[in-house]
Amino acid sequence: MAKSALLKSSIVKKYWMALTGLFLCLFLAGHLAGNLQLIFGTSQQFNEYALFMTTNPAVKLLSYLTYISIIFHAIDGIMLTIQNKKARPIGYAKTNGSSSSLASRNMAVLGTVILVFIATHMVNFWAKMHFDKDMPLAKKTVNIQGAIQNFYIGTQSGQFFLVEQVAFENEKKQKTMLPQQYIVKNGTELYYAAADIKIANLYKDLHKLTVDFFKDPKYGLAFTIFYVLSMLALAFHLWHGFQSAFQSLGVNSSKFTPVIKFVGNAFAIIVPLLFAIIPIFLHFKK
Repeated sequence: MAKSALLKSSIVKKYWMALTGLFLCLFLAGHLAGNLQLIFGTSQQFNEYALFMTTNPAVKLLSYLTYISIIFHAIDGIMLTIQNKKARPIGYAKTNGSSSSLASRNMAVLGTVILVFIATHMVNFWAKMHFDKDMPLAKKTVNIQGAIQNFYIGTQSGQFFLVEQVAFENEKKQKTMLPQQYIVKNGTELYYAAADIKIANLYKDLHKLTVDFFKDPKYGLAFTIFYVLSMLALAFHLWHGFQSAFQSLGVNSSKFTPVIKFVGNAFAIIVPLLFAIIPIFLHFKK
């Protein structure tokens, strides 16, 4: 009876592992599409994408589902690894690699590296985007009759506010050539200074934060190398995990397996490679 319960528990774990893994593959594809704007889009397009990802109710719901999936996927992987080690406490005397790939034998190690990367990534970007009071605001620079003017950008079309006319809550009033007509509260909310009436929301400048992170004079190269190595670990993890997920779900036949293997291998190469190119591009871009 105990063995039967253990078997069922193992199968449930593998199903959860497969389903959460495939869902996270979809997340990776969507996240990559947005992040590629760092190369092919403008700073404003990327900041608009960032605002959409952090405020749209449907996207926020998917974000919470993603966080839960990451936690479940990690815990499930740890439990399966422990369970497999208990079931086979004595390792094979010789491993020639014919029955399993390097990636499949090191999924736990690769998963741990990826988990550390996710935690680091969220601290450096997600947490700052949501909670950092010093998060920079997006600006637009305009040449007006030979004079350079900087404007904060409102989230509604056509909203621009001269930087010199904007003050920040709880900061000492700065000396400027123009009177400060507006006050920024709660990080992004713009108010008339005289009437205390909210008139706009401003964009956070996640683009600047990201570029500055990878171009940091002291640590930028180290951050770039760390991200590239993390994507290498992700590639190996996906190389085995993508096809393994379908096998765990019972999709394993002479008709579908070759297609799944081809798609999985392509996904494992292309997605991490494109993710790795982004920090390299930002670091070395003039």
